[in-house]
Amino acid sequence: MTDSELIKLLDDLESDRVERKESISNPGKIRQAVCAFANDMPNHGKPGVLFIGVRDDDSCADLEITDQLLQTLADMRSDGNILPLPTMTVQKKNLRDCEIAVVVVQPSDFPPVRHKGRIEIRVGPRQALASADEERRLSEKRQAKDLPFDLHPISSATISDFILDLFKQSYLPAAVAPDILEKNQRTIEQQLASLRFTSVDPLNIPTVVGLLTIGKTPADYIPGAYVQFLRIDGTTLADPILDQEECHGPLPDLLLQLDKILKTNIRIATDIQSQSTEQQSPDYPISALQQLVRNAVMHRNYETSNAPIRLTWFQDRIEIHNPGGPYGQVTRQNFGTPGITDYRNPNVAESMKTLGFVQRFGAGLEIARQTLDENGNLAPDFDIQDGYILVTVRSNL
Repeated sequence: MTDSELIKLLDDLESDRVERKESISNPGKIRQAVCAFANDMPNHGKPGVLFIGVRDDDSCADLEITDQLLQTLADMRSDGNILPLPTMTVQKKNLRDCEIAVVVVQPSDFPPVRHKGRIEIRVGPRQALASADEERRLSEKRQAKDLPFDLHPISSATISDFILDLFKQSYLPAAVAPDILEKNQRTIEQQLASLRFTSVDPLNIPTVVGLLTIGKTPADYIPGAYVQFLRIDGTTLADPILDQEECHGPLPDLLLQLDKILKTNIRIATDIQSQSTEQQSPDYPISALQQLVRNAVMHRNYETSNAPIRLTWFQDRIEIHNPGGPYGQVTRQNFGTPGITDYRNPNVAESMKTLGFVQRFGAGLEIARQTLDENGNLAPDFDIQDGYILVTVRSNL
């Protein structure tokens, strides 16, 4: 937005596209405003703007806009409190001789957006929680042609293909705030649609993310939606196979199966000579392998590839082959650069965050590098191709 457009909004004390804050002392309120602007309940089709450093009466608060303040605001996009991830920019501006931090939030392509399990909306110049009818209207704003593949409906599937007990007992309480659930009179069909597990047009058709997250057998409808594990007694694929397994099922089951495989195959070396106390060192740190495998599940290409993710464990290394190359702003040249992230499957990412398998978006590779280094392993090697990404992690033994 241009400075003149921003000043015009700043001067409009009645606009429901503007929020003014003197400081960032209450980050929860700022996140609520971001969530409400992303939902765009009035259906403006235009961004909402937060002005940080301005009082309610439009006077300058004389707030120092530091790089740390701007970074704190930018981090609110990916800290997992607002799902799905909002599209927003943060910049420092000098408007009418006042130094201001400006947060511009675009309307979401796939509402409703939640802040800590609550759907925040704008009602005139104030914020409120969405009613059941408003939640339904937000869901109906989604249009299939504008959606990422993980929100596409699978016409051959029905709600009977879901594990509804998994949804009601595990996913729903994690995705929706307890106080909202307590007074929630929504039907199971409405809840599934609101969380994007079913479509709204056509009505009640399971989506890709719905089948991946709570489907009985996701690979029946999304070929390749599983992980193939091989343990090799050697350093080449021609060597004998010690163990093999295919990990199937909804995301929580699939990811727990993978955790079990990783823990079972890690070897622990014991040193009783170089230190006064016994020292134990794994050949791979479990947290690094979890980050890399979960990253593959989150970012793989579910749309055009029928190949599974392949986890191959050799004597001297582990290879993770992910059928899905760089996506969006991530390229072969900038892959792995801190701060450069994009999501082929943003709703799969949301499901994994909701289920507790992701702590913070965009940090997985950095965590893997750090924990490998602390464990004495070399940094992971990435072979980045248009159609796949191959990660190689070498043993420290």
